[in-house]
Amino acid sequence: MSSRSSLGGRLYRGETSVDFIGKRRRWYGISGLLIIASIGALSIQGLHLGIEFKGGSSYIVTKAGVSVADAQSAVTSVGITGETIIQKIGSQKVRIQTGAVTSAQSNAIQDALASKLGVSVDSIDTQIVGPSWGKEITRKALYGLFGFLLVVMLYLAMAFEPKMAIAAIVAVIHDVFITVGIYALVGFDVTPATVIGFLTILGYSLYDTVVVFDKVRENTRTITATSKSTYSQAANLAVNQTLVRSFNTSLIALLPVGSILFVGAGLLGAGTLKDLSLALFIGLATGTYSSIFIATPILAVLREREPAMQALAKRVGARSGASVVATQSSSIQGGATTAVKERRGPRNQPKRKGRK
Repeated sequence: MSSRSSLGGRLYRGETSVDFIGKRRRWYGISGLLIIASIGALSIQGLHLGIEFKGGSSYIVTKAGVSVADAQSAVTSVGITGETIIQKIGSQKVRIQTGAVTSAQSNAIQDALASKLGVSVDSIDTQIVGPSWGKEITRKALYGLFGFLLVVMLYLAMAFEPKMAIAAIVAVIHDVFITVGIYALVGFDVTPATVIGFLTILGYSLYDTVVVFDKVRENTRTITATSKSTYSQAANLAVNQTLVRSFNTSLIALLPVGSILFVGAGLLGAGTLKDLSLALFIGLATGTYSSIFIATPILAVLREREPAMQALAKRVGARSGASVVATQSSSIQGGATTAVKERRGPRNQPKRKGRK
């Protein structure tokens, strides 16, 4: 604990520093690879939309020892030819999802499941969603997402500055895109809980970014008057100063989400939690990454293009060059003085002859 505290103190004082801004091309490359992988996953597999978005029917049968093969046999006997997804939930539940079916087909499926699995029709949890309702839910989810981004951009533009808002929105889009790509790669169904998870990770991502940007604003408030550092140098210091805080905050947030994902959904079989927990887990990790490695470097690049910041960089460069020359000159003068002393050697006094 003491070593971490001392590291955080050195980072805050600038004694130890990681060059996040200077190595931004490396971080951009990592993000580029993740985005390409996400595009590949979306192109090859695509998103598995739940019945809430595309319409369809869902049947959950609760019985000890129920098997996926028996459920598949019951659905096949009815003659359902569309896409059918059958998943085991824990040790006593199985969920069957089909495409859009008529009322007669739905009743036939329930009867077949009850007969094959040895349960009553009333004990089968049935949910039927029409295609029009699914389209309406999809449209509302997109409206909510774009409305959220618009409100956040306006708030950041008023609270900070427009370029900070642009950098923050780019980081948020980066997080959502990578999260959606990993979600497609894993193959989980996209449900309303997934959309809630996406909106939640946007909030977490912006929280980390706002914390870093607030420190950047504090470090650069009088930067043109002092001319001690460039905008990129001050922004890099801000990232280092908030690094430990961002790491600790994200770790504390990831622990309960990880327990929901790996223990609740993985070990206990709580299938209703995996959609939300997976989106939160991936989003929290990518949100922390983007606030440190993406948002601030983009902001620094945007600000360094301003004439005032370019002039500041020239003054800082000239000042640094003058300091180096003065140091070298002082070193050379000191070395020359030493060389002269060594060349002269010890001074020999002539011996005084005694009087006769």
